[in-house]
Amino acid sequence: MSKITITPAEGTWIIRAGGAVLGESSHALELVEGDRAPVIYFPREDMGMAFLEATDHKTTCPLKGDASYFSIMSKSKTYVNAVWSYETPIDDVKQIAGYLAFEVQEGVAIEQLP
Repeated sequence: MSKITITPAEGTWIIRAGGAVLGESSHALELVEGDRAPVIYFPREDMGMAFLEATDHKTTCPLKGDASYFSIMSKSKTYVNAVWSYETPIDDVKQIAGYLAFEVQEGVAIEQLP
């Protein structure tokens, strides 16, 4: 099993989709799972939830629990199931409960502000 570490993400982070800023946070978390690239999790209250639409898509991770998904609705494109959240994660990763993670892809970027 991969080991998961969760730490406060240093500095301020922003998420952009379709050229628009969806949110900015200095309270993001960085999750590292084994040798995978770190994933930044954003507090929901720092995101423009009006850009996100819940979908029926679900996945299960043995280390984190059940994830629910959102699509990003930008003016130019819909990024289907590009956002996930663990509403009730397993106890080992309970810090990410309700936080949002974004799939980086063309048109979706996560940036750390200098």
